[in-house]
Amino acid sequence: MSKYIADYIWDGIVPFIPHTREDIECMLRRIGVDDVEELLQGIPDNLRLKQPMNLPPGMSEIEVIREMKRLAGMNKTAVCFTGGGVYDHYRPSAVDEIISRPEFYTAYTPYQPEVSQGTLQAIWEYQSLICQLTGMDAANASLYCGGTAVAEAAALAVRTTGRNKIIAASTVNPHHLQILSTYGKAFPYEIKQIGADNGVVNPGDLKAAVDNETAAVIIQHPNFYGLLEEMDELSAIAHNAGALFIASFDPISLGMLKPPAEYDSDIAVAEGQSLGNPLNYGGPYLGIIASKEKFLRKMPGRLVGETVDMDGKKGYVLTLQTREQHIRRDKATSNICTNEALCALAAAVELCLIGKSGLCEMAEQSMQKAHYLAIRIQEETIFQLKYPYGHFFKEFMVTSEHRAKKVIDTVAQKNLILGPALGRFYPGYDEHSFLIAVTEQRSKGDMDWVIEELKKFK
Repeated sequence: MSKYIADYIWDGIVPFIPHTREDIECMLRRIGVDDVEELLQGIPDNLRLKQPMNLPPGMSEIEVIREMKRLAGMNKTAVCFTGGGVYDHYRPSAVDEIISRPEFYTAYTPYQPEVSQGTLQAIWEYQSLICQLTGMDAANASLYCGGTAVAEAAALAVRTTGRNKIIAASTVNPHHLQILSTYGKAFPYEIKQIGADNGVVNPGDLKAAVDNETAAVIIQHPNFYGLLEEMDELSAIAHNAGALFIASFDPISLGMLKPPAEYDSDIAVAEGQSLGNPLNYGGPYLGIIASKEKFLRKMPGRLVGETVDMDGKKGYVLTLQTREQHIRRDKATSNICTNEALCALAAAVELCLIGKSGLCEMAEQSMQKAHYLAIRIQEETIFQLKYPYGHFFKEFMVTSEHRAKKVIDTVAQKNLILGPALGRFYPGYDEHSFLIAVTEQRSKGDMDWVIEELKKFK
């Protein structure tokens, strides 16, 4: 890949890159590497382009519209029981109508001091709602995704405590653990994972793992398997060792479960997709991070505050911008230089429209329907719960003698989406188990359909 990049640059085929061959060689010498190839060693070989991309010629506007319609026509309408971190929750129709207003939809990324008062107020309202939801003291303007929020929370803990070991439960979303690992290699900090006992963290294992070098303990609740963790006990173990406690939560679950502040979380993080953002080919989604007040100045990204002007009128201002563009580089808390403003706005609109009672209703329906389906699956099909003695919220794992991928692919042909398969995240570990998530969107007829299809496996 690097050979082609260098050839393109040096031959002038990429005219928007101004560096000459001499410029590039000078930069390489300055940072102590021999060639561009050496810079790319961290990219797995199977992911690297071995030839020019051979892009097709440009199209006219008419041709582009026709091609986009053709691609859109390939989409199918499916009934979604998929989980693993993103969920098909209810989105009021007004959400898209409000966030599509031109003052929101076309606004420039809001990190300049002169950003409009409307955008600043929208972010401030989002922050306030996240604080109400979690019980935490402060929330920032959002991060890129739930995984980024986990990694940034770990970095905050390392900066705050001066320690360099992070303990993360293996029941945290595997994608989030991968991002945490990537951050750890550059930061650097050591990551130690603790295993699961019947799908949840064993407090005794955590107690044995923490020591005076532990900066933070990261626990997901409900965890990746859908099960509920003993957050009060795990939080106390972390704090007794002088470590921070980071809780990764499901926003909808807080309609029924205790908020992170009530089990003494220092930092609370989440994937905020379920708040007003649709399932959308993996993104863009929304990273939520909130903390106790004492960690406010170490929070990554930006934070909007409420103030008054010279005439005493209420106004909003970027109170915190702790990135290298605004302060001395060695004082920057992160290289995060923007926030998911539109996704955060969607979350704020959703929370305002459904209100506290609506959130509780979504949570209760999701929980009741998930347990109803789980019971029927066990009673009427060959599939059984992977962790039958665990408590779960809206998501559970089933297993059988059939390979999970085959089951998922078979029912997907009928536009019924289950999964994901556990083997997708842990290859070779368990190829027979998969997740099923049930939200308030699913009807009894939808669940009857799941039973009907699973009965066909003998």
